[in-house]
Amino acid sequence: MNAARALPAPPHATAAEAAHRRLKAMILDNAMPAHSQWLEAALALELGMSRTPVREAMMRLAQDGLVAVTPRHGMRVLPLAAADMREIYDVLESLEPKAAELLARRRPSADVLAPLHAACDAMEAALRAGDRQAWATADEDFHRSLLDACGNPRLAAMVMQVWDQSHRGRMVTLNLRPLPEASTAEHRAILLAIAAGDGDGARELFRLHRRRGGAELIALIERSGLAWL
Repeated sequence: MNAARALPAPPHATAAEAAHRRLKAMILDNAMPAHSQWLEAALALELGMSRTPVREAMMRLAQDGLVAVTPRHGMRVLPLAAADMREIYDVLESLEPKAAELLARRRPSADVLAPLHAACDAMEAALRAGDRQAWATADEDFHRSLLDACGNPRLAAMVMQVWDQSHRGRMVTLNLRPLPEASTAEHRAILLAIAAGDGDGARELFRLHRRRGGAELIALIERSGLAWL
């Protein structure tokens, strides 16, 4: 099994939390592909853990909508079809713009906005270098930073659960898409609206960003003939 990129574990994370974080990263980065079956004992050996935290992690992944767990058969990574991605982007288009609006109305300080500026700068640098993977990482940083700062942790958690489900689709199609020039410009425009305290403008720009991006991704999946991701 290939190693996958995971977010740093929080301080005092339990073994089950660490297992969940590592397995989730592997699924999202396609190191554990759709339809693959994984036995609890094999995962415990791979992670160097006992089976109890791995079992708890598997149940959390099922709650995340990423796997199906069957007693004595371990877990199966669930696929994503174009119809699934359409549902995911409908949810993102409905919820994520609200986070941008909330952040703008808070009149965030320069310190709060710093991670968003850094993410936009990184996206623009990656675009100039033609580095799609670096761009995808910066894109993820932008969205996570915005949600972290929006001031509504329940909204942020709901968005992130669905956003994580779409990650595989974005990564599978990353090299099939044109360079994300439009998306990069949209991120910068959203940031400028947030910095100006323009809640309505930030919300509408983010809604259009999600609508265009979702339509582009779904059309690409359908044209490519990918039955599932």
